[in-house]
Parts: sequence; structure tokens; C-alpha cells
Amino acid sequence: MSGNGAKDNRKKSGAAASADAIKVVAQNKKARHDYFIEQSFEAGIVLSGTEVKSVRLGKSNLKDSYAAIEGGEVFLFGMHISPYEQGNIFNKDPLRDRKLLLHRKEISRLIGLIQQKGLTIVPLQVYFRRGKVKIELGVARGKKLYDKREDIAEQSARREIDRRLKERANAVL
Repeated sequence: MSGNGAKDNRKKSGAAASADAIKVVAQNKKARHDYFIEQSFEAGIVLSGTEVKSVRLGKSNLKDSYAAIEGGEVFLFGMHISPYEQGNIFNKDPLRDRKLLLHRKEISRLIGLIQQKGLTIVPLQVYFRRGKVKIELGVARGKKLYDKREDIAEQSARREIDRRLKERANAVL
């Protein structure tokens, strides 16, 4: 009966549903601590074959990395991808600059956003989507020391509330 053009509303099979799944490989937790994330973008990243294998094994690090726009293209600086052990001569420099793949409109929007005072582009996480390495970029504004203290106080208060609720739930049982 679905031959008449009616939409098929059945759920995707297991293989198709897992194809859209995201496998997070590396996160930049320090970025969320040091910056307010105003907006985020998903970008592809240009890697060699041995780099992809190394990322798949979880051997990448976003600490102290940042993105910048040079010549109308976006590049990622400071991302460390450890050399692949079986890669021998095909391994690249672990800290080399890597080109990010974004649409022209997204690059234009990024240029407009970072020209505002105090905004920068920081990588938030590296993940696989449909077998491709993707990176989430955040347009970020730096936090002041008192903002960080507020976040820490909020987090500890939330933790204390959760702890008390758990104690109360265990006491009722």
C-alpha cells in the first residue's frame, strides 16, 4: 500500500539507526570551563589515513588547540594526533596544522562572529559520524575568574542536592 507515495513512518532498522550514531573520540573539557560557548558548528577535518586510524583508537588530544581563519579557509592549530604504531613512513607530524571543511556560508558567518571583540573559535569535541571524522567548533567568549567561581559553586551545589536526594531515596527503601 505504500506504493502510492505515502510516507513510511516505520523506525529505522538497527544498522541504519547506528549509521547516524555519533562516537565521541576526544573532548575539550577545558574549553567549556574557560569559555562561554555562543554558537557551535560541525566541520569535517582533512586527515591522512594513518591519522584516521590513530583517531579511531582514541589517540587524539584537543587540549590547547584552537581554530583560526586564514585566507578564507579554517585551520585547526595545536591538535595532537599520536602517530599510528603500524604507520611507519606514512605517519605525519602529530601537531601539524589541519584544514577544516566548512561551507562558504559557514566560514562567512564565522568571520562575522569572530570580528566581534572577545570571540574566538575553539574545538569542543572530535567524533565519528557515518564513518567520517568530524569536529565540533564553538564560537566562544572568555570567562572571567568570577564566572568560573560561579560555575564551580553551581556544580558543587547541584552535586550536594543529588547526594541528598539519593540519601533520602535510600532511607525510604
